[in-house]
Amino acid sequence: MSGDTSIYAAQGFGGQLGMGRAPALLIVDFVQGFADPGVFGGGNIPQAIAATVDLLAFARQQGLLIVHTRVVYADDGSDGNAFTRKVPSLLRLTEHDPASQIVKELSPRTGELIVRKRLPSAFAETGLAAWLAMRRVDTVIVAGCTTSGCVRASVVDAMGAGMRVVVAADCVGDRAPEPHEANLFDMAQKYADVVGSGDVRGMLAALA
Repeated sequence: MSGDTSIYAAQGFGGQLGMGRAPALLIVDFVQGFADPGVFGGGNIPQAIAATVDLLAFARQQGLLIVHTRVVYADDGSDGNAFTRKVPSLLRLTEHDPASQIVKELSPRTGELIVRKRLPSAFAETGLAAWLAMRRVDTVIVAGCTTSGCVRASVVDAMGAGMRVVVAADCVGDRAPEPHEANLFDMAQKYADVVGSGDVRGMLAALA
């Protein structure tokens, strides 16, 4: 560990949460608009989507609860908020706009929850925490985009809701490598276990 990061270890950061007994997979905002660098995408988001295909298939085989999120605003923009004041172009993500549709390779199946959200976190004003608690979920495995934005916000809120959090590092993406790497590091120090999707599959197989 370099001198720049050794202070984290010296102060006790970077501990491990581990996998609980009742995990769920949360896929944050892998929609067409974030897959397209001409809209809201770029960087390593396409590669993260590709890696999530295999993770999702394995999670389904293991019988995990699956949650997908989309950013969805009213057609007339009447439910805009501080987020859309900062990024007005987000208001184009309406219910039927192609950019707001989940990418085909990760299409939800019957019984998988689709959360429509208007703020970065999947938990903000959505009822997701209560839905997971009712099903006794103790661990949230997170994939999605962007690492520095909606993924990070969802990770912090999942921890705040009392759950362990595991971030599948190769299944999250951002528009540029610098915020992606910095936020993976920071989440690993404070909020989540950050591991590759292969390790996630191993952890799930061990539970089974």
